Amino acid sequence: MAASVLTLIAAPEAGARLAAAAAAAADAIAALGAKISGTDWLAPGIACDVLFDALDPGGADAAARAALGGAAVDVVAQPQAGRRKRLLVADLESTIIANEMLEELADAIGRRAEVAAITRRAMNGEIEFVAALKERVALLKDLPESVLATAGARIRIDPGAAALVATMRAQGARTALVSGGFGVFASPIRDALGFDLAVANELEIKAGRLTGTVREPILAGDSKLATLKRLAAELGLPLAATLAVGDGANDLPMIEAAGLGVAYHGKPAVAARARARIDHADLAALLYVQGYRSSEIIAA
Repeated sequence: MAASVLTLIAAPEAGARLAAAAAAAADAIAALGAKISGTDWLAPGIACDVLFDALDPGGADAAARAALGGAAVDVVAQPQAGRRKRLLVADLESTIIANEMLEELADAIGRRAEVAAITRRAMNGEIEFVAALKERVALLKDLPESVLATAGARIRIDPGAAALVATMRAQGARTALVSGGFGVFASPIRDALGFDLAVANELEIKAGRLTGTVREPILAGDSKLATLKRLAAELGLPLAATLAVGDGANDLPMIEAAGLGVAYHGKPAVAARARARIDHADLAALLYVQGYRSSEIIAA
């Protein structure tokens, strides 16, 4: 078995170019001294592995990415051993779902753009997460509780999310949602997709109206990391056997600690620091990165 593997996953519009992209990536890492031992197609036109030795995965990742230029093909290099993970910890908003739920709630007061601007800054690490959360929630004070159901009806589950959770669970992995958002949205998604558990913040509600506050303690980046470590310990797993995925700065602590930490369509500051990035493909890419073949993936 080759010591390392470079996985390439194409966005739908780039499927016809994947074979050429794989060849270009293989040539790029071979030029740095990698010994290529073959290409393994996990899903024709969607994902393949380039197997190699004698080059650090970090160097292979960077070289392959540069060789592909602007092609809509994701690249992840890693050791072959232990690539299938036993614990998935996933962010909710802009990861498992397409929405940012505070922005959906802000529609009720006509301040979506203002809230979205704060969210972008917080998720890129430009402002502190907890302060930004409190600032945005305060704008919702006195809204009727019914706005939660209205916002929840707008949730759009990201493509590949159901397959990711179902396939990993079928292989015995444990799966968890961790959200700096709110349990009123995380719990239904947990149930809909079959996550084992969800951990999230809770909005304060009194007399049928939002108070504009969040219950303490507030779950942020350190709390997400603590949840990853706690669940791994409960399962008797090393962190090397874990997968963490998210898009924002508050996801970085768990992304950097996990055996496979992925920035999924991540904010610039997050994509720059994560060891693995999925910029083009959907969440099923996380299965191909773990070496799952299309025949093993449980369709949504």
